[in-house]
Amino acid sequence: MVTGERRGWLIMNALDGLDETRREDVPEQLADLRGIGLHAEDLDLRTLSPDGVEQAFGEPDFVWIRGGNVFSLRMALASSGLDKILIERIRQDRLVYAGYSAGPCVLAPDLSGLEQCDPLEPCIAAYGRVRFDGLGILDRSFVPHLDSPSHTESAALGEVAAAYGAAGRPYWALSDGEALVIRGNDTTIL
Repeated sequence: MVTGERRGWLIMNALDGLDETRREDVPEQLADLRGIGLHAEDLDLRTLSPDGVEQAFGEPDFVWIRGGNVFSLRMALASSGLDKILIERIRQDRLVYAGYSAGPCVLAPDLSGLEQCDPLEPCIAAYGRVRFDGLGILDRSFVPHLDSPSHTESAALGEVAAAYGAAGRPYWALSDGEALVIRGNDTTIL
């Protein structure tokens, strides 16, 4: 849990290729975090490489990962080398990982099926390839925006969830307004 004045990073790379949207949304995301007592700075993973990412990342209290395209986010994490740092620090309980949509989706073991709502082309344009492996922090896939009629991807994600269910593939199912909270061995949907 993050309480009091904490410092961390805002990661917007799920919007890679949508730079105008990114520029417009950064101030709002930062203001929302300040509104709950969290001080964050924008960390653009496209400016980092594996040999310098650990020093640039430092020792934040938290990361807030904005939604967008899960495949672009996964490639940004891999290309920068931040994926390995996040896996290590989350498992060691050294930082709080929070976010929405693509942010938690990337924590799954496998991202296959999510291409039904997140097109691969923006990721290929930005990174030249796509990865379907997630970070493996969660024990199953994460499907957001279910039964959320105001979200444009709700129907497509309903199809993803149905396909996972038909294949016997477990997944975390969340509607807008719900949160998956993991503290040690305790997992709750609020």
